[in-house]
Amino acid sequence: MVGILLAAGKGARFDPSGAQNKLMQRLPSGDCVAVAAARALLAGLPRVLAVVRPGADALAAALREIGCIVVVCPDADQGMGASLVFALSQAHGAAGWIIALADMPYVKTSSISTLLTALNQGADIAVPSFQGRRGNPVGFSRRHLPQLLTLGGDQGARKLLNLHTVTELSVDDTGVLRDIDTAQDLV
Repeated sequence: MVGILLAAGKGARFDPSGAQNKLMQRLPSGDCVAVAAARALLAGLPRVLAVVRPGADALAAALREIGCIVVVCPDADQGMGASLVFALSQAHGAAGWIIALADMPYVKTSSISTLLTALNQGADIAVPSFQGRRGNPVGFSRRHLPQLLTLGGDQGARKLLNLHTVTELSVDDTGVLRDIDTAQDLV
């Protein structure tokens, strides 16, 4: 199993001017947003592939420093689907993937472990759920690789969740629902 950290977005809602990269903003823990998100994946998975956009050198260096394999998606401006397809093409030999968003730094390692266990026990698609609300990250078995590779543009994998049976896993983790969209979300 491979972790994929999607970290190639523009973060336009956080700073429409593009001057501040939300993924590099510091959290109260001291880690930047993307590093905190990556740490949860790295604690549960032996291999984590982080996808960044061209020119995100500081972000790439921070993620490499903690143990991520960093790849630069040349088509990042096309959207999340393009970044995901690029990452999957770099890790297509895996038995499955846990796909996480770099702007979700509060996901607990226990939630990652719960997804990993479900995939290892035969789930094709696994999602965490907190108080009945589905969240992220999402786990996919190898069975869905052909469909995942057809995604593109700003279309993420959500489409597949509507088409296939999903193993929903109840977790005690508000972090699966909590992302960083504004400066107020950092506290």
